[in-house]
Amino acid sequence: MSRPAPHSRADYRHFRIITTRWMDNDVYAHVNNVVYYSYFDTAVNQYLLESGVLDIVASPVIGLVVETQCNYFSPISFPDVVHAGLRVARIGGSSVRYEIGLFRNEDAAASAQGHFVHVYVDRDTSRPTPLPAHLRAALARLAA
Repeated sequence: MSRPAPHSRADYRHFRIITTRWMDNDVYAHVNNVVYYSYFDTAVNQYLLESGVLDIVASPVIGLVVETQCNYFSPISFPDVVHAGLRVARIGGSSVRYEIGLFRNEDAAASAQGHFVHVYVDRDTSRPTPLPAHLRAALARLAA
């Protein structure tokens, strides 16, 4: 398996600033790998909330993560600021593939990049459901 090259900021449609915390660092003095997935989740869900297509408590359709992946290129450490780039690589009938690049401070190349896939389900039945039109429109704004 070949290692991908780090993306640049221009590869992403939307950015979210995330402040690192002291507790994000591990014993090796850099952000622990599991925290990167938290940054991914924050970037995606904050976009959905701000776009008005997700109500954490009441949305009848919710996204469940069914796949994740991350490539690491250079360390991020507290007190760095993370610029999380977000784009949508694929919009399906009931699923979405989000791609996220994490940029340290003002770095031009991603420190890490990856993806996760949401399958949208009915909140009550947990069965896949077609993407609502308002959600599809918000996702289309991020299409790569």
